Formats: sequence, C-alpha cells, structure tokens
Amino acid sequence: MLALCALAQAYVLTARGHASHSRLHPVRMGTTADFKTGLTIEFDNSVWKVQEFLHVKPGKGSAFVRSKLKNLETGNTLEKTWKAGESFADAQVDKEEMQYSYMDGEDMVFMNMETYEEERIPKGDIDKAEFIKEEMQLTVLKWQGKPIDVQVPKSMTLKVVEAAPGAAGNTAQGRTEKPAVLETGAEIMVPMFIKEGEEIKVDTDDRKYLGRAT
Repeated sequence: MLALCALAQAYVLTARGHASHSRLHPVRMGTTADFKTGLTIEFDNSVWKVQEFLHVKPGKGSAFVRSKLKNLETGNTLEKTWKAGESFADAQVDKEEMQYSYMDGEDMVFMNMETYEEERIPKGDIDKAEFIKEEMQLTVLKWQGKPIDVQVPKSMTLKVVEAAPGAAGNTAQGRTEKPAVLETGAEIMVPMFIKEGEEIKVDTDDRKYLGRAT
C-alpha cells in the first residue's frame, strides 16, 4: 500500500512538472499569412526552413500557398501545398552567438568565445556557407539542443580576389557583367569595371552585386 501511495504521489508530481513545463514553454502557432523566407517551422516531428513560397488565388476554388521547405535535420527539401490560413507550430529555436573557426573535413567548426565550446555543422547543411569568413561572428540556431543552421547577414562587404580584366570592347558588344571570385570562395557576377582587390557589397540572399564598398 505504501509503495502504491508513493507511486501515485510521484505520478502527480511528474504530471505537475510537465504541466509547469508546458506553461513555461508554450507552443507558438503561426499561419501561412506569416510565411517569409528563412522562417523556421515544425511539422511531422521535425524542423523546416521556408526557402520559397507563393500565395495563389485561383479564379475558382479556395486560395492556397505553394512552398519549398528544407529539413534542417536531414538537408532534404520538400515541396508542400498549404491551405490559405493553415496553421503550423513555430519552431522553438535557440540562438547562440559563435565565431567561425575552421573547416574540419566536411564540417564547419564554430566556437562560443565565452565558454570555448565548439559546434560542428556540415557545410552542406548551411545556407550561404560560401559567404562565411574566418573569425566571423555569427548566430548559430539550435533546435532541441542540436545546431541546425547559421544566420548569415543578408548584406556583406567582401573583397574580390579574382576577376578577369574588363576588355575595352566588351560593353559595346553588350557585355556588362563578368564572374568574380570573392575572398570566401563564393562566385558572383559583377560589373565589368570591378577589379581584383576591390571591396564590394553583396546581397547574399540573391548572390548579387550591390555596389562598391565606401
């Protein structure tokens, strides 16, 4: 009898603990009206990033939303159609400021400069990894304690390390751009007048030249 009472008491305490935990960490819900590129959401017991989306209002029938999602655990992509206004759970993502240190095989290694703890994330799992510089301060996203992604700034200033000279007749022939390699290894198109050694502003989302750095 005493054992049963103790077991019942433990169950009550555990239930209260779970209830308390739920109150402290309520699940935030969103709808397709909240979609934006880079948003992290939860469904099918996993975490996903919205890469593309399009709201569609057909002449007949109900409106819907087409989306392209990336699974931040596996790296797989999924094309999913949602009903307009359909709800989903916002991913409970933690953010940690870390510094990119070095490559270790296929992994990019990031360090918390306060605790000196390291996190390894496969380069192929990081969007815009080709724009990350050594010793760059970045925000690492964690889901259920596991690093899943890195926030790379939308606009960055980077040095051009390789670019073919702009020939005098190129513009007259209709060419206005040429490929250039940046200090991080990323390759983008730049105007013909850009030279090696110049610093330029880059839109990392669209991989586009924005202008010379001032």
